[in-house]
Parts: sequence; structure tokens; C-alpha cells
Amino acid sequence: MKTFNQPLGGNEMARFGGPATMMRLPAATSPDGLDVAFIGIPMDHGTSNRSGTRLGPRQIRDESRMLRPYNMATGAAPFDHLQVADLGDVPINTFDLKKTVDIITDHYRKVLAAGVIPLTLGGDHTLTWPILRAMKEKYGPVALIHVDAHADINEHMFGETVAHGCPFRRAWEDECLINDRVFQIGLRGTGYAADDFDWARGQGWTVVQAEECWGKSLVRLMEIVRDRIGELPVYISYDIDSLDPAFAPGTGTVEPGGLSTWQALEIIRGCAGLNIIGGDLVEVSPPYDPSGNTALIGANILYEMLCVLPGVPQRPSRFSGLTF
Repeated sequence: MKTFNQPLGGNEMARFGGPATMMRLPAATSPDGLDVAFIGIPMDHGTSNRSGTRLGPRQIRDESRMLRPYNMATGAAPFDHLQVADLGDVPINTFDLKKTVDIITDHYRKVLAAGVIPLTLGGDHTLTWPILRAMKEKYGPVALIHVDAHADINEHMFGETVAHGCPFRRAWEDECLINDRVFQIGLRGTGYAADDFDWARGQGWTVVQAEECWGKSLVRLMEIVRDRIGELPVYISYDIDSLDPAFAPGTGTVEPGGLSTWQALEIIRGCAGLNIIGGDLVEVSPPYDPSGNTALIGANILYEMLCVLPGVPQRPSRFSGLTF
């Protein structure tokens, strides 16, 4: 019987000790033999306001020490079915953003060639574009679930076409996306023009602004998303600033009126059954949340992504049955 890696438990080693890896999993130097790899991309030279996301992967890993292997809500036990490890960080060029983009694509080519599903710890949102380039080479154009306060579809920022506000415009130009299977959830805030989100709609993307989500469960929304995506390969990109800053202040471009943590869980858990080929959690900026709670939420979202990957059974929760 195959032996799967397990997170180091809190009863084996105090949670403030042990390896500084995602969920205190074994560290791997090669993707060979893995089903899933956690990968850090410690970069912030694509940010436009408050920097600090280069420190995001390290703090997400640190806060992930609180996570346990079994999902009490969904019944998912990913470490019983998948070989998972922490594959370390992409060796980015911290002085050259454009070179970094190519470094990321090349790094993920090798990971995908080994048949591994990458779950990425960001890092600013620029990183999703080069990952999607590598995904296209393996899968062709893919469906996308993009959860964010911002559309990230700028033509340029300060005359530059590579920045954290541009990744999905670049991915569209590179034909990485299946246009009528792109969903942007949680967009909000102020803009420069009334039609700031309409470019995406013009490409056939579905834009669900945050105001449509206020006071609602998003279970039904995700039923619609699953139905439309079907069996197509789908990538999940989750920007932590999709959450209201009351929950996640540790990010560079906060916007009020965002999603709640329970809506975030509904979105990710609602991806169960999809053909997920990878995901990322980006824009955690530790200097703006000394409590570590933003990174802790980010670690939980990445764990929830792991729980809905293909090959991980879901078992209904045994709730009380009371009506209240």
C-alpha cells in the first residue's frame, strides 16, 4: 500500500516547532512522485501600492501550522489520497519583474510535466499570468475562477504591461482562457470609469460584483459555476483582498464591502467535482497585519483548495439536524 506524506501533528511536535513548510509537510526538492505541490513565489515587484507580498509565502507557511489533516465540514481527507509536499520557492529575480515572469513559466512547465497539481503561495498577482502560460502549454486554454476585489485586466500600469493589475489581460492575449468559462467574483470599489469591469464582460466573462454577494450564501452561485464549467480543466486564482479588510487587512490594495470568510469557504468548497488543475492564493502582505490572521486565512483557503482536488472524496457533514 502506498504511503502518503502526512502533516506533522500538533501532538507530535508543538505547533510553534517543527519544519517551516506548508502544514509542516515534508520538503521536496523534485516534483517527481508527487500528486500535489505547494509552491511559494515570494515576489512583490509587481505591486502598485503597499508592497510586502514577497513575505507572504513565508508567513502563510508559518500560520499553516494550525491546520489539521481532516476537514470536519466536508469530510475530505486529502492526505489519505494524494501525495503532497512543499516544493519550496520559485527562485525569482527580485530586481527584474519581466525576467521573473519567464522564470515562473519555466518552473511550472517542469512541475506540470511531472504530472503535479501546483497550489501556489503568493506573492503578488502578477504571478498568475506566467502560471497560466505554462497551464496552456499542457492543457490548452482553461476555465478560470478568479476571486478578487479587482478585475486585474488593465492594459498597462504606468506604461508597463507587466504588473499585478494586468495578469488576466495578458492571459487573454496569450489565449490561455476559455472566455465563456471565466468567472470573476467579488469585484468592487472605486474606479476610473463606469465601464471599468465591462471589458471582461465584453470578452464573455461572467463578472459577479461584491454587492451581488452581500448577505447571501454563495452555494447557489457555485452550483451555476460548476454547471457551466463542467469537465473542462479549471484554474482557481484567489486574491486575499477579495475578503473585506475586517477579515484580511494584510494586503496591499484593500477595498471595503468585501466577501466574508464563510463566503470564501463556500466558493472553494463549491469547486468540488471540478477538474481543478491548479490554484493560487495571492497578495498576502504580512507587514500590514502583525496578528498573522490574514496569512492564517490564506493558509486555510489553500488547504480548502487541496480538499477539493480530483481524487479527494467528499463526505457529507453530520450536522445537528436542528432547525434554528
